[in-house]
Amino acid sequence: SALRLGYPLASVEAIPRRVVDRFVGVGHPLGLAPLRRDERILDLGCGCGFDVFVAAQQTDGRVVGIDLTPEMLAIAKDALAEVNAPNVEFTQGSIESLPFEDASFDRIISNGVLNLVPDKPRAYAEALRVLRPGGTFTVADLLVIESIPPDVLENSDAWST
Repeated sequence: SALRLGYPLASVEAIPRRVVDRFVGVGHPLGLAPLRRDERILDLGCGCGFDVFVAAQQTDGRVVGIDLTPEMLAIAKDALAEVNAPNVEFTQGSIESLPFEDASFDRIISNGVLNLVPDKPRAYAEALRVLRPGGTFTVADLLVIESIPPDVLENSDAWST
């Protein structure tokens, strides 16, 4: 749950329940450094928008979530209609080909997503392209540090739902 990862209770309670219930983040990338009031933030692989909504509570700057999945974005956009977050927007797209100008964000976050991207070097290059010089890129993700046994790799039930 988000609370176990360090998200403040008040932040979680201010987000529509259907977004909170679908949160599958693996960390709290916004908890490492306080946000400035005017910071422009991009959430790579935002899903239903949980981290976008948390960020919007902490800054008046533009907060953008991008996700490849139309179904997740539909939930995020529907939830956006329920909260007072005029600085939030959601867009569909690939994090391997970001539809933003160079140096257009002060902070980029990603929570449990980059491990799923097929072309990681391209995704990182795109993130650095849209990050302003001196900006912050915070990633919370899963990392394999040992070999995965072949019987696990060959059994999709062991690593998927």
